[in-house]
Formats: sequence, C-alpha cells, structure tokens
Amino acid sequence: MIKPTTPLAERVRPNRLSEYVGQSHLLGDGASLKTALQAGLVPSMIFWGPPGVGKTTLAQLISNELKRPFHTLSAISSGVKDVREVINKASQGGMFATQGTILFIDEIHRFSKSQQDSLLAAVEKGVITLVGATTENPSFEVISALLSRCQVYTLQPHSKEELLTILNNAIAKDDWLQRHQPVIKESKALLALSGGDSRKMLNSFELVVAHLASAGKEIEITDETVKLIAQQQMSSYDKDGEQHYDIISAFIKSIRGSDPNAAIYWLARMVEGGEDPKFIARRLLISASEDIGLANPTALIMANNCFQAVTTIGFPESRLILAQCTLYLATSPKGNASYMAMNKAQETVKQTGNLAVPLSLRNAPTKLMKDLGYGDGYKYSHHGPGNFAYQEFMPDELSNTGFFEAGSNSREKEIEKFIEDRWGDKYKK
Repeated sequence: MIKPTTPLAERVRPNRLSEYVGQSHLLGDGASLKTALQAGLVPSMIFWGPPGVGKTTLAQLISNELKRPFHTLSAISSGVKDVREVINKASQGGMFATQGTILFIDEIHRFSKSQQDSLLAAVEKGVITLVGATTENPSFEVISALLSRCQVYTLQPHSKEELLTILNNAIAKDDWLQRHQPVIKESKALLALSGGDSRKMLNSFELVVAHLASAGKEIEITDETVKLIAQQQMSSYDKDGEQHYDIISAFIKSIRGSDPNAAIYWLARMVEGGEDPKFIARRLLISASEDIGLANPTALIMANNCFQAVTTIGFPESRLILAQCTLYLATSPKGNASYMAMNKAQETVKQTGNLAVPLSLRNAPTKLMKDLGYGDGYKYSHHGPGNFAYQEFMPDELSNTGFFEAGSNSREKEIEKFIEDRWGDKYKK
C-alpha cells in the first residue's frame, strides 16, 4: 500500500466527541464546556493553547455534536471579504440556513483589528457562533470588544498518558499503519520530541514508520530509531511548534540566569527563524517585571520602550533594539519579590474569599453611608509625621499578614527597611 498523501494526524482525527482525548478540565463530568454542550448552549469562544492540543478538532466536534453548520477560515489566507461572505450566507440561508452557524477561525491572533471588527455585529446578534483558535495570549492579540463577547478556554498540552492513547488509537484506526503493524518498543524519545503536541507526535511517528518500511526493515520503534530518523529531519526552528516554546523558554531562563551570551544566542535563533518580534518583546516585558522587578525598576521602562520601538519599526532593524534590551535585562540585578508577593496575595484571596473592607477605609459619598460609620477612624496619612499614620489597612481576618519578602538585592532590602521603619514588627513572621 502506497503511503497516503494526507498526514497521519489528519487521517485519524476523531469524528465524535466521545473519541476526543484530553482537556478533561473542559470536557470532564461537570466541566464548564461539557455542561454547555449538554445544554446545547455554546457561546462564541476562543481556544487558547499550544499547537497540537486539539483546538481545531474540538471546534469541528462541537459542530458535529450540536448538528450546526460549520465553516472554517484561516487568518493567514482570509480577509474581511471572506468573513463577510460567511456572515451573509449565515444570514440569508443556503447551506447555512440553520441558525447558529459555527465559524472557526484558525490563528485568529493574525487577524488585524479591522478584520476582527468585521465579526462584532454577527457575533453580537448570534448570526454566527465564533470559535477562534490561537497559540498567543488573546488578551494581547484579540481586540477587547470581541474578547468581551467570547468565552476564553485554555487548552493544555497533552500528558504522556494522553499521547500514548492517541498513538494507540491511530495505530488501530489507520489502514496504512495496520498494514505495516509497527511495534512500539520504546516511546520516551517520541514523546519528548512531541512536547505535548499530538499532531507533531503522530506525524513524527509516521515519518519513522515510512523510513523503516522503505528500507525493508522490521518496524520496531525505539528511542534510538526516533532520534536517528525523526530528529534529523525536523526543521531547526518552527515558530508555530515545539521549538517556539523551547527556545523562548531557554531565552528567558538565560536572562533570569544573568547570562548575556546565552540570551543573545537564543535571541539570534528566534530572529533567524522568523519569530514575531512583538512576541519576543512581550516576553522581555514579562521578564523585566517577573525576574528583575524592584531590584531595578528601570528594567520595565527599558522593556516597555523596546516593545514600543519594535512595534513601530519591525524587522530587520528591530533586532538591534531587541538585542540591546536583552543584554540590559540579562546583566541587570535580579529580584522576584513583587512576583512572589502577588502570588501569595492571590493565593490568600482564593483561600479567604471576599473579606469585608474595614469601615474606616470605605468611601462615604452619602449621608447614609456616613451614618453607618463608613470612613470613621480613618487617619489621613499626610497629617502624620513623615506623611505616615499607623493604622490598619487589611481586613480584620488578615491583620498582620505580610506578603512582601525581600531577596538578597539591595533595592529590595531598602524596601524591607522602609516597611520595618514604619510598621515595626507588624508584618514580621
């Protein structure tokens, strides 16, 4: 049997929702998306997650499950005209006559503002149910007006167990694989190569099987076989695949580890691979706050200016701006006190819920509120010595609870002393 031209991942795509593997936090019993599907009420939504986690498949299966018309566009090759054509068909009838047409837009983050604007009215009126797929944070890439009309669902990379289930299902389902009867002796290298991307795993697996079959060898999949065959034929940088995530991870960790040479190397890898400069600049912004923060507040200003300049200029000149910012952050003092403080505060909020604001801190714009004691006991800080007045600003249940802890850098130590000078032992553990 001649190897099919359609990739394995496409050939074994599930046809029913019951065959879908993964995303149990969305599709398990009682999960939000599962509940919505059972009720037949599906809002417009954005699927956010890395490549190969089932965004496109899930959109198609939702359409099948609810028996709704399904139309798909790619943001890479489609424009406003294509969007309007689908909306007109959904409004006028034809094959789209059923209300609730699902319009799936792959890589919706690549749509311009005007293209996204063209969806607003149809989504608002329910002419279409929009399902967008993106590998980028929709808060950055989807306009707020459209985002407010959509439910965002985060899809997670597949676990090892899920990937093996998908692989075994493919072997059982695909006629070409059935003929060759591949035997999986080892799977560690194949799973590592996939990085949680089921599409990449399946297509790499097919590549190895085809190579062994063409050589007339026994189809036994071992870690060594995968390394020799699959890894040699992978592209050096796939900005939509695993390398995208691995290299940006190495880049950020090199900055965090204060290694400017490694950081500039990983930056060069991304630049040569055609990575979106705004994506790199956004990561620099995050690093400036998460890994440097109060140790050098100027780092955030530098990173923000870098982002603005990159947005204005674009490649190839922006590579120099990215390099300057990368080297600055990599050689800056490091501190994560603000990052850790925010994490602790959020965890406390989750554990304690919506605690009441102390009466002394409440706003009292009306006489009734004043009569109820709103604002009573509040001390205006500027009337105190050094513009400070000792009083309680926390809910009663959290009195004396501290979140900020200084690291070893001098700037955070100064902040720690500032707190101690004013509050004494109040926030000491």
